[in-house]
Amino acid sequence: MIKRENYLSKIREFYSSDIIKVITGIRRCGKSVLLKQIIDEIKEQNIDDKHIIYINFEDVEYAFIKNYLDLNKYIKEKIVDNEKYYLFFDEIQMVDEWEKAINSFKATLNVSLFITGSNSKLLSGEFATLLSGRYVSFKLAPFSFKEVLILKDIKSRNEMEDIFNDYLLWGGMPQRFEFKTFEGMKNYLRDVFDAIVLKDIVKRNSIKNVNLFQRVMEYLVTNPSQTFSPTNMINEFEKERIPVSSKTIYECLDYAESSHLMSKVSTYDIRGKRILSRKDKYYLTDLGLGQILNINKKTQFGSYLENIVYNELIFRGYNVSIGNNDGKEIDFIATKHNQKEYYQVTFELSNKETEEREFGAYNNILDNYPKYVISTDKLDYSQNGIIHKNIIDWLLEEKK
Repeated sequence: MIKRENYLSKIREFYSSDIIKVITGIRRCGKSVLLKQIIDEIKEQNIDDKHIIYINFEDVEYAFIKNYLDLNKYIKEKIVDNEKYYLFFDEIQMVDEWEKAINSFKATLNVSLFITGSNSKLLSGEFATLLSGRYVSFKLAPFSFKEVLILKDIKSRNEMEDIFNDYLLWGGMPQRFEFKTFEGMKNYLRDVFDAIVLKDIVKRNSIKNVNLFQRVMEYLVTNPSQTFSPTNMINEFEKERIPVSSKTIYECLDYAESSHLMSKVSTYDIRGKRILSRKDKYYLTDLGLGQILNINKKTQFGSYLENIVYNELIFRGYNVSIGNNDGKEIDFIATKHNQKEYYQVTFELSNKETEEREFGAYNNILDNYPKYVISTDKLDYSQNGIIHKNIIDWLLEEKK
């Protein structure tokens, strides 16, 4: 397994701090492996193994820890001196009222705390109330394209293109690369999707009409990178005589976000300098989880490419929104350190009309921030100060 340096480099400065380190991310994206990599680095600082306590709450060995009192009792029994202890709690949300135990440990013990969870709402509610300002959070994602190349030790351009075509369809969930057969990989991804839906969403939210919920979720994940319209979705279900309300659809979207299955991106009116309501897009955290359900449907290569660019921008630490430029959509406005970058994404600049549409979207944007068009084309179409990049070249570039 490769070292997740992009994340470790951000967390290292907090290793010995009493600030709580919270790592969230979709199920099976590598949170447990990242914790073990952190533990290995801490051990290199000559920390005694007895002062490192790791608990994975998905392990039946710890099934006896059901609530914050059980956790408190177990940890207090393990701490036998006044030296600093390093506590690692993996999938902490499985412990009832875990926030109370974490708050107590921070307030009364000499500890450095690391916790992970598969739900974005881990940082809301009771936790936010008890520990506001006393934690730092990191969102972990499946492998980036560059990490996949490192994992598979790919260096030649031809091999990179083959790997990219695979990545475009099947994503970067770490364990899927361990399977030797195509069917084994597909079965694994299907199992991950079912676990997210049935365990992380249905069970946690006590959803009663599971069949309807699964149908709505399948529709959402097989139509990524689209401006969301509940009306269009309701009409599609009516064709199959399946009644569904907009309330149910929005609840499903909220569940998909909270489980890190999808991310919502709002539209920003560039001229009006405001967020536009009901103009959101949703992007998959991992494209493979949508592709396994994409049966008998035409693969939306342009949408998938757009999804990859979004995930890469997030991986690089940008805040991302969609742009509205006098009715023309800018696929992404990426902001970091008060600097902007604009992105248009298309699978191919296959004809003059497509070229004019993608480059013309920047008309009337008069600032001097970088403007990009990303595609699979190998020829350089850069023009009028707008930079064209081949998707693989862009994914491989080193950003300072």
